Amino acid sequence: MDLTARQTDILAALRRDGRVEVDDLALRFDVTTQTIRRDLGQLCDLGLAARTHGGARGLQSVSNTDYRARQQANAAAKLDIAAQAAGLIPDHCSVMLNIGTTTEQVARAMASHAGLVVISNNINIIAGLIGANMRELILVGGSVRAADGAITGPDAVDFIGRYKADVAVIGASALDADGAVLDYDTSEVAVARAILANARTRILVADRTKFDRNAPVRICALPDLDHFVTDHPPPSTFTLAATAAGTTVHIAQTAGAAHVDGR
Repeated sequence: MDLTARQTDILAALRRDGRVEVDDLALRFDVTTQTIRRDLGQLCDLGLAARTHGGARGLQSVSNTDYRARQQANAAAKLDIAAQAAGLIPDHCSVMLNIGTTTEQVARAMASHAGLVVISNNINIIAGLIGANMRELILVGGSVRAADGAITGPDAVDFIGRYKADVAVIGASALDADGAVLDYDTSEVAVARAILANARTRILVADRTKFDRNAPVRICALPDLDHFVTDHPPPSTFTLAATAAGTTVHIAQTAGAAHVDGR
């Protein structure tokens, strides 16, 4: 499902305060308590919060939500982001993508490109591009994580080091307003870092809800990225950090796209 603006604001409150109360939210948003309970129920179903008596609490920042839930969350925004990101990728080039529900959508949006060499540690990406007009599909070798089809570990990092791609596309689980790009799993982060280190142009794709989440492991910072594609203007401090880093921020929209130059 796609989160509503109110649900996104509730997530921000959960991150800031740790918990929320139904009655307080109903007054704040001028809606019924039944509407708020429905909002909280949907957030809990997606693994983004946990119910408490009279409200909900935020989840700890040490583990990610279920992969299927992440595939459903903000699906429309991810499609828009994917279309914008695919537009940054030319035909007849090499592209590396990491595990993630948004990078999977970017791969689908690239299916109409011609002559791409696609390298990924995401089994879902490679499987989804079979039959497309690709020059070559390369699945990274290593240990397969059953929960989401990610291939991680030292073997995967070594495998990626054999290549130098034209473009890297990575996703992330959380973003800090200061420009830190974050995730939960150290082995997954090691692969993402290897992908960035072995590419000429580096693109981050992430929807607005990533600013409402915490994660403990740093992937990179804005100076390590050439482009950031999202669905909503980031916090002003993040935009200033992108400008200082020379990272171009692209805001994907359903009927076209805008961008804020950071260079």
